[in-house]
Amino acid sequence: MEISFGLVALVVFLIALVFVFKTINVVPQQHAWVVERLGKYHATLAPGLNIVVPFIDRIAYKHSLKEIPLDVPPQVCITRDNTQLQVDGILYFQVTDAMRASYGSSNYIQAITQLAQTTLRSVIGKMELDKTFEERDHINTTIVNAIDESAANWGVKVLRYEIKDLTPPSEILHAMQRNSPLLYN
Repeated sequence: MEISFGLVALVVFLIALVFVFKTINVVPQQHAWVVERLGKYHATLAPGLNIVVPFIDRIAYKHSLKEIPLDVPPQVCITRDNTQLQVDGILYFQVTDAMRASYGSSNYIQAITQLAQTTLRSVIGKMELDKTFEERDHINTTIVNAIDESAANWGVKVLRYEIKDLTPPSEILHAMQRNSPLLYN
């Protein structure tokens, strides 16, 4: 049984082609890819043309370095004067360290969400209902500072938090409407 030279050359050419495609990686702008060598962190690939060792290196994580809006689910908070208040917000963050974002937390998005919710409950719990409507900027700043401190370990920078909606119970809304002067006739 004779194997032709052309068939061997074709197989070698295909193997070489696979190596070339596995070796050359193009990382898009505003992205960072984490490379593991034999299962251990090796490097973070920057945007542009990058070369990895095929079958030894693998791209384990791909991160976007753009600003990411994260909708924090609405939750009920209790103010200092024991009033329930439903608060809905949005958090803006950015991955700054791809290696820490990959290995610092098993799920940094869930961790940020949970931390935003607990911090929000804590901040609202220190205020009276009237102050929560007046001091939205203070609430936003306090939440950003608290989350950003912890998120640094996860390779994430929290940029801002915005309260979308503050909704007191319907009984309090009706009482507020009865006590406020009519703006229109």
